[in-house]
Amino acid sequence: MNPPATRLHWTMGVGLSLLLLTLALVFLIAGLRSRVARSPRPPVFGQVGDFTLTNQSGTAVSRADWRGRVWVADVIFTRCASQCLRMSRQMKELQDALPPEGPVKLVSLTTDPDFDTPPVLTKYAERFGADTNRWMFLTGTKREIGDLAAGGLKLSAVEKKPGERESSDDLFVHSTIFVLVDKRGRLRGIFETGGEQVDWQAQKRKILATARQLEREP
Repeated sequence: MNPPATRLHWTMGVGLSLLLLTLALVFLIAGLRSRVARSPRPPVFGQVGDFTLTNQSGTAVSRADWRGRVWVADVIFTRCASQCLRMSRQMKELQDALPPEGPVKLVSLTTDPDFDTPPVLTKYAERFGADTNRWMFLTGTKREIGDLAAGGLKLSAVEKKPGERESSDDLFVHSTIFVLVDKRGRLRGIFETGGEQVDWQAQKRKILATARQLEREP
């Protein structure tokens, strides 16, 4: 085969390869767009009202401070000897899985504000290795906590009567869920964290994926 013919065949071969590669990229991009389009937006469960509480440093915190940020919240109390410890370990896992400089915040509300003062919450945060720039612990009056927890975040907490308590630390029955709030202060995700039927690792992936999805929203 003479050189011009060789160059022609080579050029045709390269052109065909580029065409096939381009078509493959087009189909790949189209498939990705299709999957994104089919991915449902997290539902809106309600609006979180305005609040002002106190964090572990004694600083006032309001909903306005988190405007434009996604946050994950739960309810715990520091004297709890069972499910709160598990939930705080799980919250630490979320902290470790999120980018250190990322915009997502983590929030734990105490159900026991009479005992859980800022210094007590600071020690609890240290116990679980909380980065308090990203994971905050809030206290306030019982009414303030209740308004945010039950009214906005759909997190329940009921104080046990003395005769119902199995130990001195068995003070409350409360939600064991994590909730996600979007940039506009709307409740967008509810995730159970415990129980025999709950796969925490799967739940953690869902929480992180939903948080990323909410971050992309305007």
